[in-house]
Amino acid sequence: MQRARLPREPRAARKAAAGAASSNATAPDSKPGPEGKEADRVAAAVAGGEAIGPAGSVGGIDPLRLFGGLMELANPFKVAQEAARLVGEWTEVALGVSDIDVEKDKRFADPAWKENPFYRRLAQTYLSWSDAVERLADTAELEADWQRHAQARYTGGLITAMLSPTNFFWSNPAALKRAFDTGGGSVLHGASNMIHDVVENHGLPTQVDTSPFEVGENLAATPGAVIHREEMFELLEYTPTTTRVRERPTLMIPPQINKHYFLDLAPGRSFVEYLVGQGVHYFTIVWRNPRDEHGHWGIEDYVAAQLRALDVVADVSGSESVNVLGACAGGLTSALMLAYLADKGDERVNSATFAIAMVETSLPNALTLMADERLLDRIRSDAARGTIYDKKLLAANFAWMRPNDLVFNYLTNNWLLGNDPPAFDILAWNADSTNLVAKFDADMLGIYADNTAARPGGVTLLDTPLDLGKITCDTFIVAGETDHITPWAPCYMTSQLVSGPSEVVVTSTGHIQTMVNPPGKPRARYCAAPAAGPDPLAWRRAATEETGSWWPRYADWLLARSGAERAAPKKLGSREHPAAEPAPGTYVFE
Repeated sequence: MQRARLPREPRAARKAAAGAASSNATAPDSKPGPEGKEADRVAAAVAGGEAIGPAGSVGGIDPLRLFGGLMELANPFKVAQEAARLVGEWTEVALGVSDIDVEKDKRFADPAWKENPFYRRLAQTYLSWSDAVERLADTAELEADWQRHAQARYTGGLITAMLSPTNFFWSNPAALKRAFDTGGGSVLHGASNMIHDVVENHGLPTQVDTSPFEVGENLAATPGAVIHREEMFELLEYTPTTTRVRERPTLMIPPQINKHYFLDLAPGRSFVEYLVGQGVHYFTIVWRNPRDEHGHWGIEDYVAAQLRALDVVADVSGSESVNVLGACAGGLTSALMLAYLADKGDERVNSATFAIAMVETSLPNALTLMADERLLDRIRSDAARGTIYDKKLLAANFAWMRPNDLVFNYLTNNWLLGNDPPAFDILAWNADSTNLVAKFDADMLGIYADNTAARPGGVTLLDTPLDLGKITCDTFIVAGETDHITPWAPCYMTSQLVSGPSEVVVTSTGHIQTMVNPPGKPRARYCAAPAAGPDPLAWRRAATEETGSWWPRYADWLLARSGAERAAPKKLGSREHPAAEPAPGTYVFE
């Protein structure tokens, strides 16, 4: 299938967004919570906005991909053209007549970058060079092929991010002033932070102070109980907080790569808590963190486990049908499960929600970009050996996908300024990561690389060729405008695979921030409309702009498909599936 290309924002808008996301010249606000001075940086850490690029899916940067990116940038004519332009710009910088605005990039927010002649010239020199490297990637030839273009932009962005003067002590005036103001204390504390990270965190700066957070206390704290446990997962049923609930329950299928409680963060910011408070009878799968003995788990095993969970939810609730909510990778496996059920004529799923979930991959996205044959061959070899990828290597990979936000941002804050990392619930969840089964990774990336889920019969699971066009239930799709992992346009395209009506919401935020969107956030906004044709941008132009959280809109949509009200159950579970340990259960702690 020929891969389409989406128009991008003007360069000025992209640079402004990247600068805002990468502010690191000031010390963080010490108070936990999303409303302090550090809020924008935390949003960047779980959102997106930088170029997608050639980090391998099993940890670290792929040198061969970087070399390929450098070759894409090394167009002799374009390099000579940019070199001549740089000579002129640097001459203006040296003479002090350059009009380059250093404040456009928040890394240079410290007043010294504007007021001190030396530092102003240093910043202007860097920014002009950075712009030149970006222009090398933005040629018409490269833009005609989104994969080549993304690889070139990532490589150029990584090089310029690494060489920013804000990353080095002697060229960062904020670090020098803080060292002077603290009598060298910040240098000692920064050195201590660096040594800790080199020894304990694969050399990457720590992103979060997790000490204020405890799973089951102020994270994943919505009351409930484990009502089913098996080797692959636990199933939680949440305690109703209303006297009456809807008769048709909702089953959440979380990603197999992260823990489930990004939808159940601190009270008041928990999506689970919110829906339970609306009268939704809510269940969720909690996947087990895979160990060495689980190296045989593939995508077929996860889909089969989802079917077993569906049976338990139907038995406990007494409902003949269930609403399903699949998030991220859980959205992909949910779609495959729905196609399997549709093939069997099984109508147990009444509606499906795909949250920050990508199924169709013809449009630009990071996962397809990384899934070339060389990487897939490597992962398939690991899968044949039953390999389990360590969570720390995976975290390193995701960090290098967006180096300004997730590496150098914290390097400056923790190592150069000598500050402690911020304490935020989302980042605490992000740090509580999971291992990944190579077999599941190979299955998932294989589907994404060839866009096989979009073709009838392209994927066969449980001895059944799957056709997503047979899915006729109502669907709700929510995605984030600045999501770098599952971009909103590929997420929208799920609506073109299924046959039933789709409602689509695109928020102004990134990957996880899309879901952590409680009512009352003053800057929240989203656009919404029923899915239309196969052009996401045309849908976006016609969609209605809304302010505030999308949660109430979704709750209304879900409740309209959740049946009549009935008295809330007096106790959790059933005779065959009695309530055991309180939520969040035991697997979440593994």
